[in-house]
Order: sequence, then structure tokens, then C-alpha cells
Amino acid sequence: MAELRSWLRGGLVVSAMLALAACSGQGGSPDYGRYDRLMKPIAQPGQVVAAEVAFAQRAREKGQWSAFREYATDDAIMFVPQVVNAQQWLKGRTDPAQSVRWQPHEIWSSCDGSLSVSYGAWQRPDGSTGWFNTAWVRQGDGSYRWTMDHGDEAAEPIAAPDIIATHVASCEGAAPQGPQPPAHSDAPYGISQDGTLRWDVLVADDCARTINIRMKQGEDWGDPVFTRNIAAPGGASCAA
Repeated sequence: MAELRSWLRGGLVVSAMLALAACSGQGGSPDYGRYDRLMKPIAQPGQVVAAEVAFAQRAREKGQWSAFREYATDDAIMFVPQVVNAQQWLKGRTDPAQSVRWQPHEIWSSCDGSLSVSYGAWQRPDGSTGWFNTAWVRQGDGSYRWTMDHGDEAAEPIAAPDIIATHVASCEGAAPQGPQPPAHSDAPYGISQDGTLRWDVLVADDCARTINIRMKQGEDWGDPVFTRNIAAPGGASCAA
């Protein structure tokens, strides 16, 4: 009887799946392609916006560097101005009395949502302002953790948009692939699991750097959707 009940349960599940697929098809024919698409990971840029907002709030409530440690992956990188492992650089670092504040203004996401990159504005307690980019990677539990963070000062405060802009890469031609190095193989970079979004930062010997964010268009990358040059820091050593 146990084997019979198990067989019946399995049959009911399969029947339900077939019925669902049949209802969504044209003329009563099962739309297996649509069902397959529904089962694949999808982009949800709103979750990245929520992660940015929660990250910023955590910094205000718990402390700036404590929040950075909490939300970073083990291999996250920062530019201080040289490239460093964030967790190692943040370890034991004392939180400032007041945290920097920041707000996301724009989000780019891969088709599958495995990678997103944000752009936004920050403000320090001393009155200085600037912009930032943060790369977010979706974890196994569905949460997001940051894996790259950098930015620069701005001469004038950056006005907040009316709404946070979100962009999702086209799923056309998307296919799972391993990480592909950028044109400059020694540059820090990240690429989504489906190969539709990537970022890379070219760092010069004097610590000047250029970030590029690219979204795949069909089989081609096209021009960067975001690019920004950061001048070398005056009087600072770029040695690690």
C-alpha cells in the first residue's frame, strides 16, 4: 500500500504540472517552454534596492564598518585606493562616530538576477559628497551580498532622482557560463552566472581607475551602460 500511495502522489504531481502547462498553451497544447522559463531564476532588481536601503540603515544603526563587514562576501573587494580584500581590511576597524549616508539611484541587473550593480550618492558627516558603485551577488538563500564597492568625491551634491531607475539585461542569447576575464586580465571583474551582465575596473599603477558596466545585447556586449574615470589620488601610495 505504501508503494501504491507513493506512486499515486507522484502521478498527481505530474498530472498537475501537465495540466498547468496545457492551460497556458495555445489551442490546448502544453507550453513546455513557458513552464521551463518560469522555473529559471529571474531578475528582481527591487530586492537589490531593498538590500541597499537595509545596508545603509544598518550602517546608521550598528556602525559603518560593522555594516560593511556584515553585508560583504568573503572575497569582496574595496579600493582604498589600492585593491584590498574587504573583510581583511575591515577586520577590527573601529566604526566612526557617525556613518556615511548613501542612497541608490540606479540598478543594472543580469537576466537571471545573479548579479546586479548599483550607482548612487553618498554624504559624509563633514559635508563632503560623492558617488558610488556596488556590485551585488545573489546568495544561495536568495539574499544579496556586496562583492565590490568603490566611488569617488563629487564637486557638487548629486541630486536624487524621482524614482530609482532599474535595468534588466535581455535574456535573449543568455546561457550559463563560467567567469570570463575582461580585456585586461589583471583587472578586477565580475560576471553574472548567465553571462548577461559584467563589470570590470581597470586600475593604473598610480591607482587611477576606470569602471565599466556592460549588459549583453543578444550575442554582443555593446558599449558600456555605465563608465566612469577616477583620477589618481594625490599624495597617496598605491602599494598594497
